[in-house]
Amino acid sequence: DADTHDSSHDFGKDIIPDVIDKYRVMAYAFRDPRSGKQAYWRDVGTIDAFWAANLELIGVTPELNLYDDSWPIWTYQEQLPPAKFIFDDENRRGMAVDSMVSGGCIISGSVVRNSLLFSNVRVNSYCTVSDSVILPGVEIGRKCRITKAVIDRGCRIPEGTVIGEDPEQDAERFYVSEGGVVLVTADMLGQVLNYVR
Repeated sequence: DADTHDSSHDFGKDIIPDVIDKYRVMAYAFRDPRSGKQAYWRDVGTIDAFWAANLELIGVTPELNLYDDSWPIWTYQEQLPPAKFIFDDENRRGMAVDSMVSGGCIISGSVVRNSLLFSNVRVNSYCTVSDSVILPGVEIGRKCRITKAVIDRGCRIPEGTVIGEDPEQDAERFYVSEGGVVLVTADMLGQVLNYVR
């Protein structure tokens, strides 16, 4: 309902009730078959909630365990090469710690900590990415520092960009949530997004 001006664009409040009125809708009762308790559910209607729900997945024992063979998640997944981590010099080491890095990603001489990288993300040399959710097809230029951010699909972060360290400066260029999460979109960077895998 992006074009509905009087909507808050929330799934539970606006979108789902509108769909129920217009279409035949089916629901699945998400219950753990063993215990009968409500299974995993998160409302991701805000940037803060979206960021938190994604970062929950990287925990040691997340409530939604993507590695649980007894409750597999079946979805379309593009066939991509494995994630690659390159360079092992003292000041230029490609590595990720306490993070999830999807297929097609290349971490080139940079450090990723406590973050979730969707597919086809490229992090160029001398960067640090912390406490962030990076959506598909993002390219992060050299010498960037990104902290507590959500970087939208297809963004090209220019070399030397610093995000998440100065809330006032971030608010001039990007959207900063109530919880201090910085949302960066291609439009905010002055970029036109045509197509991203």
